[in-house]
Amino acid sequence: MVVTMTATASDVAYGDGSETRTCVVLGGRGFLGRSLVTRLLRLGGWIVRVADSSSHSLQVDPSSASDSILFAALSSGQASFCHVDVRDTSQIIKVTKGADVVFYIERTDIDTHDFYNCYMIIVQGAKNVINSCQECKVRRLIYNSSADVVFDGSQDKLIWDESFSCPGKFPDVLIDLKFQAEGLIRLANNIDGLVTCVLRPSNAFGPGDTWFVPLLVNLAKSGLGKFITGSGENMSDFTYAENIAHAHICAAETLDSRIVSVAGKAFFITNLKPMMFWEFVSLILEGLGYQRPFIKIPTWIVAYVLSLLQRIHEESHFRIDKYSPHSIVQLASRTTTFDCSEAQKHLGYSPIIYLEDGIKSTIESFSRLAKDSSFMRDNNFKEQSKAVKLLGSGIVADVLLWREIKRTLLCFLILASLFYWFFLCGRTFTSSVAKLLLLVTVTLYGYGNLSSKIRAFAIKRISSSCFEITESTVKNSLRSVSYIWNRGIRHIKLLGKGEDWSKFFKVTVFLYFTKWALSYSLAVFVGIAMVFAFTAFFVYEQYEPVIDGLGEVLFYGIMESKELLRRNLRTLIASFLQN
Repeated sequence: MVVTMTATASDVAYGDGSETRTCVVLGGRGFLGRSLVTRLLRLGGWIVRVADSSSHSLQVDPSSASDSILFAALSSGQASFCHVDVRDTSQIIKVTKGADVVFYIERTDIDTHDFYNCYMIIVQGAKNVINSCQECKVRRLIYNSSADVVFDGSQDKLIWDESFSCPGKFPDVLIDLKFQAEGLIRLANNIDGLVTCVLRPSNAFGPGDTWFVPLLVNLAKSGLGKFITGSGENMSDFTYAENIAHAHICAAETLDSRIVSVAGKAFFITNLKPMMFWEFVSLILEGLGYQRPFIKIPTWIVAYVLSLLQRIHEESHFRIDKYSPHSIVQLASRTTTFDCSEAQKHLGYSPIIYLEDGIKSTIESFSRLAKDSSFMRDNNFKEQSKAVKLLGSGIVADVLLWREIKRTLLCFLILASLFYWFFLCGRTFTSSVAKLLLLVTVTLYGYGNLSSKIRAFAIKRISSSCFEITESTVKNSLRSVSYIWNRGIRHIKLLGKGEDWSKFFKVTVFLYFTKWALSYSLAVFVGIAMVFAFTAFFVYEQYEPVIDGLGEVLFYGIMESKELLRRNLRTLIASFLQN
């Protein structure tokens, strides 16, 4: 059941602030905003004005735990909702009039490809919020920033604290603009009676997360969730959403009593328990039924693939993601832990939810995204490997995968003997074939003249049918030859038209590889192929997941490189023809 409430000016209960305190949560329907609203309502003593720009009407689901609390508060008048666009000062003034505290939590669904819109929402929005609070005589303003404002991704840092200066250049436009907004909030402290405070949570997660957990699930579904960027030993701080909400309330309470030690300052907020980034990712994915990451990929390879993606998609005006790929790589490969002692000392903050409990509740809240992998686990032993399927699940598979060691060694010795006979004995290929046929003829003739019994052993005769070729076999062979011939002619015609750039690329690579192979002696090529056949398939079967993963990354990089080459080649040819 979903209840929809339309936001109007009358929906905002201003209150007089004599018995209960009135607060405004700007961005109250976002990921962190919902947690803050829910905690304020649970604590009591607050009239909460939920302000958000996501829609003009508020949709609540009474079956949801957090929404049920909000639904009851809306019905009793303890909470109200109003649509507010931070780019419009008049709308902010309408909702902040008579409030004691404003919690400003920006929306996260901003289109980063529209810089002007980002600037207006983040930077100009912060200016509008400050001006509105000063005009409405709001006493306290708490701004939710990010711990990323001190991290430029250039180096690992074990512990950051508030004494570190922010970098001059940011790898992500959102972080750059958020840093500017944070500076405006802090500079507005003690102007026209307004005291401000900035919180910098690190890697927020929890129920309702719209970015991190969905991103991990999408990567797992696409098959890319098995990769670890870098060494996999980088440490990170993660902060549960309800702890971030608790930190905001601590900051609001502290601004009333210890203004000097808090006002105008920024504080890192964490769960006080750093852990390896990829261990956290593994716990989330395993909890949802997906395989934990286990294949380590060098950071430069991931960065190269992402840079290709970014360049190609920018040229085609196609968006790959609303988040910076560079930021994702840095987050996944760098050590970034933060000192939260200042928040503990001055704000009286300490986590109210342990990290383990937060991970557990997050997994439970995303049960809809879970993968039912019990069938795969129970039946995995019955499934044939890709190597077996590739080799046809017959005698060839048994030989090349070393299922029967005696048979494999016998086949290898026979092939090694033939290799020596044709390539290493010093004869020409024609004379080697002639002598082999002579040897086979003499052997068959001698076998045919043997007695039917030799010392009580029966000699089984070879049937003449073994040397006959059926009419159907001849027809099928001719059909195969004609099919290959016609297919080759069709490909040549397509190349002659000059329309299929993908086929041109494939033929070019094949011809170059053939030229490279023929530049060596045929003996070397055949020897390498024989050794490869008896080792590669066996190794592939033993390390199939790892090799498949590396192959996917390599294939993805090649395809993106081919697309980039095709795009640039077409432009160069067109420019050449015009000139």
